Amino acid sequence: MSKSMLTLTKKVLKGVSFDVQLFYKELEKAYKVLLPHELKELTEWLLQFTQNKPELRQCLVLIN
Repeated sequence: MSKSMLTLTKKVLKGVSFDVQLFYKELEKAYKVLLPHELKELTEWLLQFTQNKPELRQCLVLIN
């Protein structure tokens, strides 16, 4: 079940990546519900996903 939540989170983040504010809100939600090891995997995914999206990079403040 946990793996599904991480997968769903990634799908949602991809879907709202057109809007920085929505992306940030969904990222906040994810950090409240995911387990520590899932957050680590999400962080790695985020760094890769936002590599060519400078507008979303500012949202990575949450992971620091």
